[in-house]
Amino acid sequence: MKFVPHKYQQMAIDKILNTPRCGLFLDMGLGKTAITLTAVEELIYNSFEVSKVLVIAPLRVAEDTWTRECDKWEHLKNLKVSKVLGTPRQRRLALAQDADIYVINRENVVWLTDELSSIGNGWMFDMVVIDELSSFKSSKAQRFRALRKYITRSKRVVGLTGTPAPNGLIDLWSQIYLLDSGERLGRTVTGYRERYFTPNQRNQTTIFNYKLKDDAEQAIMNKISDICISMKAEDWLDMPERIDSVVSVKMTDKQLAEYEQFERDCYMQFAEGEVTAATAATLTNKLLQYSNGAMYMSNGEYAITNEQKLDALAEIIDTSNGQPVLCFYSFRHDLERIKSKFRFARKLESSADIEDWNNGRIQLLLAHPAGAGHGLNLQTGGHIVVWYGLTWSLELYQQANARLYRQGQQNTVVIHHLITENTCDERVYESLQGKANVQEDLLKSLKAKYGGK
Repeated sequence: MKFVPHKYQQMAIDKILNTPRCGLFLDMGLGKTAITLTAVEELIYNSFEVSKVLVIAPLRVAEDTWTRECDKWEHLKNLKVSKVLGTPRQRRLALAQDADIYVINRENVVWLTDELSSIGNGWMFDMVVIDELSSFKSSKAQRFRALRKYITRSKRVVGLTGTPAPNGLIDLWSQIYLLDSGERLGRTVTGYRERYFTPNQRNQTTIFNYKLKDDAEQAIMNKISDICISMKAEDWLDMPERIDSVVSVKMTDKQLAEYEQFERDCYMQFAEGEVTAATAATLTNKLLQYSNGAMYMSNGEYAITNEQKLDALAEIIDTSNGQPVLCFYSFRHDLERIKSKFRFARKLESSADIEDWNNGRIQLLLAHPAGAGHGLNLQTGGHIVVWYGLTWSLELYQQANARLYRQGQQNTVVIHHLITENTCDERVYESLQGKANVQEDLLKSLKAKYGGK
């Protein structure tokens, strides 16, 4: 296909070409990959500024998206891509290939830096592209600490994301640091917090979260505006209509009474210990499991709590009249129970699954939002989404919906949410729609309900 960039795409391409270290905060569906590859092709084959590019991406994106985009567009046909994936031996062989672009999944960044440091000054990349820059939002993560040591050796860096701060601007520091080594937001995350934030929730020993100081948001935006560009899809595209549907699922009176007792017991046990993000996620996951219809036991097996969500999914499939359905599940037992009931369902696992879906050969595609939440183009295969189980991550929720609701979609997108009445499903859904901190909202509601401290 011949690539004729939209006005906003050309603006983004120019930003990469004219700003050696930049961040593109582009909404989902605006074509971040094609934009970046077009700039890379220019830098390698026309201006000769770059010879080897490292792309760091989520695994599924690394396996499929970058090579698929190169194959799709005529002007990118000369770009040679090597996938640094698989076993250590396979990765080493891929690094040894003569290529323009080397694509590696973010989980192997530490391995890459260790591997290249073992052979001396082995960092051979004069440009680095971080696809989904927000996956480097933790300054404590090993992948961030490993990459920060080497990324200064690359004269060009591009950070791509549609959700740079899903949990607030506190997440921005490490992402911007990878672009400018601390020039704009400071060289330490501690200094960044002290300048722009004040502690919000805390106890005697621990600060759980921070809130922005007055005028801090604008100050931060002013600091990074010269190297970052932000675009929203609705400002640039004629997007199809999106309909968000709530499908109410009702448990029996007995099932609901058992759920409420379980919820109370879980919260009381949780409230006795220290409140952390990890324990909040654990509590949320327990309650969401129960709402979905099964609960993991201590021996790793699961017990069935209800079947109503499976029935609701069956009704949606039936009324879809054969149109493909993309279903997001939360837990392994969700996947197993859905596949057991719908023998024609297929789990999203490979590039072949993506191709078959986009060619209309899969009626029910099952995907976990963490595995299909970034970069996958599924919009040509269908326009019906079902959330069998909700995620408490706003970022994953938004990214997953954007697999179908994005540029290139020709139909109205219907997003069904299976919500079990009078359970945490309702609170998580409301929080996601309000773009709030889901875990924090859930805890507040449970405190009000059970009188926790």
